[in-house]
Amino acid sequence: MAGRIRDEDIATVREKSRIDDVVADYVTLRNAGGGSMKGLCPFHDEKSPSFHVTPSRGFFHCFGCQEGGDVFTFLMKIDGLSFGEAVERLADKYGVVLRRDESGADDRPRGPQRRRLIEAHAVAAEFYAEQLGTPEALTARQFLAERGFDQAAALHFGVGFSPRDGEALWRHLKGRGFTSEEAVAAGVVAMGRSLYDRFRGRLMWPIRDASGDTIGFGARRIFDDDRIDAKYLNTPETPIYKKSQVLYGIDHARREIAKSSQAVVVEGYTDVMACHLAGIRTAVATCGTAFGDDHARVLRRFLDDHEQLRSEVVFTFDGDEAGQKAALRTFEGDQRFVAQTYVAVAPEGMDPCELRLKEGDAAVRDLVASRRPLYRFVLENVVNRYDLDRADARVDALRAGARLVASVRDRSKVDAFARELAGMVGVDMEQARSEVRRAAARGPADDRRQGAGAPRPAAASDAPPVPDAPPAPSWPVPDPRDPRLGTERETLKLVLQHPVVIGRTSAEITPDDFVHPTYRAVWGVVAAAGGMVAAQSDPGWGARVRDAAAALDPVLSRLVSALTVEPIPLPVGREVDAGYVAQHLVRLQELTALRRIDEVKSRLQRTDPGESSAEYQRLFAELATLEQHRRALRMRVNGE
Repeated sequence: MAGRIRDEDIATVREKSRIDDVVADYVTLRNAGGGSMKGLCPFHDEKSPSFHVTPSRGFFHCFGCQEGGDVFTFLMKIDGLSFGEAVERLADKYGVVLRRDESGADDRPRGPQRRRLIEAHAVAAEFYAEQLGTPEALTARQFLAERGFDQAAALHFGVGFSPRDGEALWRHLKGRGFTSEEAVAAGVVAMGRSLYDRFRGRLMWPIRDASGDTIGFGARRIFDDDRIDAKYLNTPETPIYKKSQVLYGIDHARREIAKSSQAVVVEGYTDVMACHLAGIRTAVATCGTAFGDDHARVLRRFLDDHEQLRSEVVFTFDGDEAGQKAALRTFEGDQRFVAQTYVAVAPEGMDPCELRLKEGDAAVRDLVASRRPLYRFVLENVVNRYDLDRADARVDALRAGARLVASVRDRSKVDAFARELAGMVGVDMEQARSEVRRAAARGPADDRRQGAGAPRPAAASDAPPVPDAPPAPSWPVPDPRDPRLGTERETLKLVLQHPVVIGRTSAEITPDDFVHPTYRAVWGVVAAAGGMVAAQSDPGWGARVRDAAAALDPVLSRLVSALTVEPIPLPVGREVDAGYVAQHLVRLQELTALRRIDEVKSRLQRTDPGESSAEYQRLFAELATLEQHRRALRMRVNGE
């Protein structure tokens, strides 16, 4: 049915959706106290977690990049969904049946919906898995058996087989109600003179996102007469599959990665399977592309990779020349992580799958346990290219190693790396330091002119992308650390986070109680949404406040998100109760009274009692009344 999703159904989805559960599919969250959880922001690169989620309020906010909102906003931002798609995905997840108003405009985007693409992949994965048991798939089963994978392993990882018949999957999808547009958009069917299956006669691995949804496939060549020579084929880029952001095995590994603060990066699907079956349940692999910046960002979010909680990433490489080049490329991107990075190289250049087959599960575990720091492995490979028995070769080795050390962005590590370089080459420490300084001063252009062939230093353009700067604010952004505005900020946090506790006690608060214009505007938005009275009976009140703020100004919207998730600095053992709330509200009023007292005193000092006796007496009486009011407020703050 066409039309707009009904408001009451949107409210039901919002109420049933736990934002911490949804966010946890993308970010490892840890308890931050005060009912808040935090982790590394998925929207910008950071070394310390500033991304907060408050489950009780259903909001998230990053104090680094200022992104914030509710559960719908999160999915729209992270997966590029429309509002309607975000509602539909959560409705599916939490079992809410959506109704649409026929009279309203259809809010669904043109083209196949994401949900249909996910469903097409689920049907395709089930179809391929069933085909693995057919006589035609004997070669595929033999391939798995020869690598130590039995039926249970294939079932656990969803491994399947694509029939050699070029239309078998398309006929199956059509029989299940999928259109040609949906099948082609999903990437499992291609369009030539007619429609045909993209993968034919291949061993199939379903590639899943962190939540477990299949979003693509990896397909290995197993027949000698396959007309496509490529050993591996992967799903093309689709609305739901971006190879630069996909890690095979992340659905199985994500919880163990978060638990152990370790990730193991291998090179292929069978390596992931071998590692998991051997007990290394943190293994993942890229899908048809080199490990890049986006892959690192995905891993960092699940590692909770920040300066206070050091984690580790272990890369496995073959010991051959190609493996050494891969290690060098990885080292160039090593500083994407706060984590310690290591390399594990199996004897005789075996990959984890071959190692498990030849020496057993324990050998795979030992491989990871015997990991070596990545920088040391790369430095040794660079230095060992030279004959260190020759004086001229030692100079060349020192220069090559110095270029590598100079490329390190974390300057605190440079001296330690220079010390190791000096030991490897056999020169004194000061000589190594001097060469590193010269390499840093020369820069990458000079090194290329010299034919260095060494990794280039990280230039500004190599830095992780910075999120788009927010538009110039029309409202001034208040400094959260300004002590003069502390009571205003804490009061608004209580209003947004605990409106039920505040109840009608806020009736005496007015816009004049807020000095900062942006805090005053937030209070105005709260009042326009019905204030605390509406909050008592409307579960969607918080969302309405944020929507109203967003309609006025993005600065207000971000501030409302921040105030909704920012922890409340409660004393040990104290809870947000009526007494705690009353102290803040009364203190806010007391500060207003003090400002008014100062104003009246200033006017009194400027008034001549001889020339303006009546005005002087009026101001004096007003001052006395204000002082009495202030003392009464002070007594309420002190609980007298």
